[in-house]
Amino acid sequence: MTEDEAKAWLVENVDVSRETLAKLDLFRTILVEASQSQNLISASTIDQIWGRHIVDSAQLWPLAPRQVGDAWLDLGTGAGFPGIVIAILDPRPMHLVEERKGRAAFLSQVVEALDLNHCTVHGCKLQALKLSPVSVISARAFAPLPKLLELAHSFSTVKTRWLLPKGKSAQAELESLGRSWQGMFHVKQSVTDAEAAILVGSGVKRAKAT
Repeated sequence: MTEDEAKAWLVENVDVSRETLAKLDLFRTILVEASQSQNLISASTIDQIWGRHIVDSAQLWPLAPRQVGDAWLDLGTGAGFPGIVIAILDPRPMHLVEERKGRAAFLSQVVEALDLNHCTVHGCKLQALKLSPVSVISARAFAPLPKLLELAHSFSTVKTRWLLPKGKSAQAELESLGRSWQGMFHVKQSVTDAEAAILVGSGVKRAKAT
């Protein structure tokens, strides 16, 4: 996917306005500038930010439920993917969890520069986070699936949507889950990489039978 194709995809599939596209471009500019002093993304993807990072994040948004006001929790946001991109597209409360101090500071800079007042940066480990259950939980490269679910399930309810981009390992990771998680997830093909997929799930961990 070229950069022009990525922008066209956003207009056609997410119906982004000219103003939203401009805000995404400002985020890209801030990211490129900050990457000169901090290792935020791979240097090989600097010229492919629209396709490799922005569209890769934005493709999650149509998969999320549309309850107005319900919060979205993004784990290990790093350089802003997918959390910042989703926050630009969606006014619902967005919680970004990033324990690395440098990246948390970068995220706070982006939130202020883009006026994302509905977005909160939590510079802590997920285990230390105090937050009520949310409507959506996403994580692009946070932890192996079993560990991710064990750490994050306390923030979910039976209505929570899980959106977890994965690479080639998506099906294998899904099959590695214990029976208490089985049936929650299905695999959806990524639009940006033929070998990547998104694990889409709903609900909470089933209690063990007694």
